[in-house]
Amino acid sequence: MAEEVGNRMREREAMPGSEYEKCVAQRQEFLQKGISGDIVIKESARDWDVSRQGHIKFYLLAGIFPETALQDWYVFVHDIKKQSGKHRHQGGLVLYVIEGRGATEVNGEMVEWEEGDCILLPLSPQGVEHVHFNRGDTPARWLALIYEPDFDHLASELTQSQVSPDFQSKYGG
Repeated sequence: MAEEVGNRMREREAMPGSEYEKCVAQRQEFLQKGISGDIVIKESARDWDVSRQGHIKFYLLAGIFPETALQDWYVFVHDIKKQSGKHRHQGGLVLYVIEGRGATEVNGEMVEWEEGDCILLPLSPQGVEHVHFNRGDTPARWLALIYEPDFDHLASELTQSQVSPDFQSKYGG
């Protein structure tokens, strides 16, 4: 009984249109997505895209795929044909190599990797400039896992300094 009275009082106190009520509604929507959103994203449900970074398939992309249970992640596969684009951000992400072998130039230092390796881009307030290379005759693919709130809290920039050859050939300079 006391619970019913408390619920009725909270309902009466709600002021439609108030900033607080918008905040409460937004939080409820976020929690509901976490409870009932899709928990399996089929590979066939996502398309490859040729971006300034190269061939990428996003599985989770904050704000873009609202049907998923997790809304705060960027998760994507990068298929490095020859070389990715070069860009800079503050780091703090994980790349898991699912196929092939290659190298990543991180702030001028070349780091080799192969299938099964985990590449960690370190945190740096000055940014981590990096570009990825395929070192084999077969596809080189890795899975990126980025927790968006960390990117936001680090005030992470995203500065493209060179586009991928794949993007250049498709869209020009």
